[in-house]
Amino acid sequence: MIAPDGAVRPHYAPLMARLGKMSEGELGRRFVSARQYLSEAGVFHQVYGEGVEQSHEWPLGHPALVLDRAEWAELCAGLVQRARFLEALLADLYGPQLVIGERLLPGILVGRNPEFLHPLAGQAGGSAPLLSFIAVDLGRGPDGRWWVLGDRTQAPSGAGFALENRVATSKAFPDVSRDLNVERLAGFFRKFREMLFALGGPEHTRIGLLTPGPHNETYYEHAYLARYLGLLLLEGGDLVVHGDRAEVRTVDGFQPISVLWRRLDADFCDPLELFGGSRIGTPGLVRAVRSGALALVNALGSGILETPALLAFQKPLAARLLGEELSLPTIATWWCGEEKIRRYVAENASRLQLGPAFAGAPAFPVMGETAARPGERHRDVPATAREGIGIVGQEIAALSTTPVYGKAGLEPRPVTLRAFLMRDEDGWHVMPGGFARVADSRDARVISMQRGGGSIDVWVPSTTAAKPVTLLGPKGDRFSRRLPGALPARAADNLFWLGRYAERCEAATRLLRLHAARNSEGWSAGELEARLAVLLREYGVEIEDGHPQRGLLALGRQSADTASRIRERFSPDAWRTLEDIVALILEAIAEEEEDIVELTSAILTHLSGFAGLAHENMYQFTGWRFMQCGRALERGQATAAVASALVAEAPPVGALEALLTFTDSSVTYRRRYSVDLSQQTVVDLTVLDPLNPRSLAFQVNTLAEVTAALPGVHLGETPDLLLRRLARLRVRLQTADALEVDTAFLDRVAADLALISDLLTQRYLLSSPRAAAEWSGGPE
Repeated sequence: MIAPDGAVRPHYAPLMARLGKMSEGELGRRFVSARQYLSEAGVFHQVYGEGVEQSHEWPLGHPALVLDRAEWAELCAGLVQRARFLEALLADLYGPQLVIGERLLPGILVGRNPEFLHPLAGQAGGSAPLLSFIAVDLGRGPDGRWWVLGDRTQAPSGAGFALENRVATSKAFPDVSRDLNVERLAGFFRKFREMLFALGGPEHTRIGLLTPGPHNETYYEHAYLARYLGLLLLEGGDLVVHGDRAEVRTVDGFQPISVLWRRLDADFCDPLELFGGSRIGTPGLVRAVRSGALALVNALGSGILETPALLAFQKPLAARLLGEELSLPTIATWWCGEEKIRRYVAENASRLQLGPAFAGAPAFPVMGETAARPGERHRDVPATAREGIGIVGQEIAALSTTPVYGKAGLEPRPVTLRAFLMRDEDGWHVMPGGFARVADSRDARVISMQRGGGSIDVWVPSTTAAKPVTLLGPKGDRFSRRLPGALPARAADNLFWLGRYAERCEAATRLLRLHAARNSEGWSAGELEARLAVLLREYGVEIEDGHPQRGLLALGRQSADTASRIRERFSPDAWRTLEDIVALILEAIAEEEEDIVELTSAILTHLSGFAGLAHENMYQFTGWRFMQCGRALERGQATAAVASALVAEAPPVGALEALLTFTDSSVTYRRRYSVDLSQQTVVDLTVLDPLNPRSLAFQVNTLAEVTAALPGVHLGETPDLLLRRLARLRVRLQTADALEVDTAFLDRVAADLALISDLLTQRYLLSSPRAAAEWSGGPE
C-alpha cells in the first residue's frame, strides 16, 4: 500500500480516503454486518489440534487487498503462461517423459514420487485435458515483485471461501466496492460451470463434486460450491462402478454420472487400484476414468505437480516444454539429491528452510520457521546425497504486508495470494481476485488458518462500472421451476437418522425431566420411578450414578454429529440449535449443575426450535420426507414403549399423569375430558387419537402419508412389503378400542415399527432400490 517515498500508492488511495472519513462507530457497524452475514450463512472452517477437530467461525479481516489494474494484467499473463507450462509438464510425465529421457529432470523424482500414479501412466494420450482448475500461491516481496510459492493442482481449495469473502465484504462496504468498480467473480464461475457441462457431452448426465466428507477442513467450501454451481455433492460411498460406467446410488435407483470435480486426493479415490486402505473412495473409479466414461477435474495423478523438488528444475523444463522463460519467478529451491547442491544447502542452512521433496508443497507459506540458527548445523540437513533425495532447501520468503484492522487500528500484516485459473476450449482464464491469507501479527513466521491467521477479500478495480453477472440464464429466458434431482442414498440415510436421533434425544429428555420433577416435588422413590429409570437406561441415561447429563450429552452429540454431515441441507439456525444443546449439557456438567428440571426444559425448548426450523425452512421434498419418516418412527416407538411400561398393566400411582406429561398431552386432555383421569381415556388420547400430534396413531398416519410420496411408490401398483406392513398397522390402530391396548398390543406395534424401519432402510438406504423392491424377507 505504501510506496518507497512513504505515500499511499494510487490504486489504494480511493479506498484509504473513504476509510479515513468513517468514524470508529461506523467501521464497527460495517464489520458487524459482515460477521452477521458469515454467521447466518454458517461459514466455518475446521481447526485440528491434539486429536480434536473444532469448527471455527470464518476469520475475515478488513479491508480488502487492492491490486493495481496494470499490475494485475501483467500477473494474469504470467499465471496463464504458468498454467500452460504445468499442463505441458503433466502431459509429458504421464506420456512420453521426454524431460526425463533428456535428463532435464531426475527420474527418481518421478519414480519414487508417491503422487505419480503408475496405474495411470500413459493417460496423457486421451482427448480430455488433464488439468482444468488450478491455483497458484503467490507472495510479493518488499520490492513489489510477485513470486510463485507453490502450485495447487491436486484439489485446490479456497475458491468458495473467496466467494464468501466477497459477499461478506460487499455487505460491509457496498458503496466502496461499487465506487471502485471492483470486478465480479461470478463470470469466472459461470465459465467453469459451462466447461463442466461441456465435458459431460450432449447427454447432459449428472455433474458431481467429490468430497472427502464432513471431517475435511474445507468441507463447508465443498458444500457451498456444489450448491452455488448446481452440482451433486458426493462422497466416495455415493458412487458405484458397473462395468465401465460410474453411477450415483440414489433413493430412486442408480443414476449415471459423467463428470466429477474432484476435491478428494487421488490416491484415496479407488482402493482397488490406488491406496488399498482408503475407506472414502469408490472401487473401480480408475476403470471408469480409463474407459473414458468418467471425466475428472483434475485428472488423477495431477498432484505430482505440487512436488516442491520440481521448483528446482523449472527453468530448463520451461525452456524445453514452452520454448520460453517463465515470466513469474518461483521461490528459490535446491534439491538435495545431488551432492553439490546438498553441500550448498548445508553451508547455507541458516538462511534456508528445509522441507520434504515429495510430500507436496507446504500447506501454508512459511517464513523461516524451519531455518537453523547461525553457526548451527540444521538437524535435517542430509549427510549424503542419497539421504538428500527426499529433502529440499528453500529460500525464506520475505513477504510484503497489507493493512488490516486490528486492535490498534490499521496494522501491517504479511499476506499471500492464492490465484485461481480454469481452462475451457478457449484457453486458461484467471479469477479476477483470489483468496488472500494474512498472518495474525507482523512478525509471524507462518501464515496459516490453522494457526490463527485470517483471510481478506481481493479487489481488482476497473476503469468502467462492473457489469452484473449471474449464474442464472439470460435475462430474457422464461423461468421454469424444476424439482430437485434424485437424492443420494447417503444423504437420505443421514436425514432419516437425524430425525430419529433428534426424537430419541427428546424422548430421553422428557423422561429425565419427568423423573427429576417427581423427585423435586418430594415423591419418594417408588414403582413409577423404578419404571422410569429402566426406560432411561434403555436410552443410555443412568439415574443411579448421579450423572444423567452424560447420557443426554451422548444423545445430543449423536444428533449434532449426524447433522454436521448434511448441514448444507438445512438452515444454519437449525444447525446452531443442535450445537447449542451440546453446549448447554457440557456447561451443566462442567459447573456440576444439579437442577435437572431446568436443564431438560432448556434442551426441550431447543429441540422444539430445531423441529420448527426444519419444518418451516426445509424444502419439503424427498430429503425432508426421509427426515419426517425418521421422526415419526422414533416417536412412535418411544410412545409405544413408554405406554407399555407405564400404564398397560397395573399402572402404578402417577403413571397416567406421567404418560400425559411424556406425550405433552396434559393440556389437550383437560380440554377434551373431565379433570378425573381414567386409563381408557388416557390411552385413547395418547395411543389411538389420530388428531393428537403426539399420539401413536398420528405417527403411524404421518409415516404412511410421507412414505406414499417417496420415490418408486405409484398408486395402482401392487404394494411391496413395506407399504403392506404400514397399511396393516394403520388399520390396526384405526379399528382398535382403548380396552384392547395392553402390553402385548403395544409391544406388537413397537415391533411392527422396527420392522417398517428395517424395510424402509433396505429399500432406500442400503442396497440397490431394484433389489430392495423385490426383497420379500421378514414376516408377513
